[in-house]
Amino acid sequence: MTPVTSSARRILAYLGLWLLAGLVLSGALVNAAWAAWLPALVLVLPMAVCLGFVVASAYYVCRSVVLAQRSGFQTMLVFGAASALSGLLWALLCLGWNALGASLFALADTEPMALEPSAGGSLVAMPSGAGIMLFLLAGGLYLISLLIHDIWFATDQVRTAQGREAQSLLQARDAQLQMLRTQINPHFLFNSLNSISALTSQNAAAARAMTLELAAFFRQTLALAGKERIPLEDEVALCEHFLAVERIRFGDKLRTDMRVSEAARAMLIPPMLLQPCIENAIKHGVQHVAEGGCVAVHAFVQGPWLYVTIENPVDPDAPPGTGTGTGLVNIRNRLATLYGERARIGWTRHPNSFSLEMVLPTTVVAP
Repeated sequence: MTPVTSSARRILAYLGLWLLAGLVLSGALVNAAWAAWLPALVLVLPMAVCLGFVVASAYYVCRSVVLAQRSGFQTMLVFGAASALSGLLWALLCLGWNALGASLFALADTEPMALEPSAGGSLVAMPSGAGIMLFLLAGGLYLISLLIHDIWFATDQVRTAQGREAQSLLQARDAQLQMLRTQINPHFLFNSLNSISALTSQNAAAARAMTLELAAFFRQTLALAGKERIPLEDEVALCEHFLAVERIRFGDKLRTDMRVSEAARAMLIPPMLLQPCIENAIKHGVQHVAEGGCVAVHAFVQGPWLYVTIENPVDPDAPPGTGTGTGLVNIRNRLATLYGERARIGWTRHPNSFSLEMVLPTTVVAP
């Protein structure tokens, strides 16, 4: 089915355009004194509709010769032959109908004045060379139709290729995010189980409390991990469960300062974004400082951006670069995959502290 014949509305509109063209051409024949109105209409209107469908058939010629598999010479050969054949057939059809139509008028006893001023047993008194003009008209229109359909096919192929590319990028993004999640999630579990194991022989009550908090943490983790975006408020609640576990482990050595504005709480972020950062702050910072320290988490909205900062103390005598840095690299990759260049993350090691800052485009929770 061609684009023209794909719906009844398009067919009617297409027929209307060709009938209008036929009326214009009939008027031109009458003004040139080649025929009266009735024979001009009888000849031109059916031939105009016929030419319309002949021209529309160029769709099948373009589709039969795959655009990506034909050469320039093959294109010229096929297009030229199809245009010449279509033009010849339509010209012969016009000449035949011109003669046959006059016979039909005569059989119907049409008044002689209806056929004037044409003569010679035809509807329209065509000049010499009319057949060549008809051939060139139909052949030229068919060639134009071929070129238009060829452009349409090329555009459609480009759209299809772009759609496939977008789908491939989406699948690649989902695969990358899944890979990053599988790298991060075991990190949570191993550290937490090691902490419980260490507390079991020292403080059973603390180990039990820690187990309950850990269960709540993983329950919420399972609920949030499958989502692409969650409110920052939900991520903060998840971090509170994690910090409750870590406070049992470190006692007064671990202090926290969680300051998240109301506007920031409503912003959407990728799940499991802050928790790995806080875990790194404890594992590579507070844990190695004899007197402990405070993990400060601040989040606020400024303009179209959500700013999140995390700061923790570090042992000034510890060499820089302690740890593999996998967690922060994973977070950077996640942000790049989800936001591209619209988000950034950076961190700085100071003599006595380590600071991390994330900037994300604001996305508000739907009401």
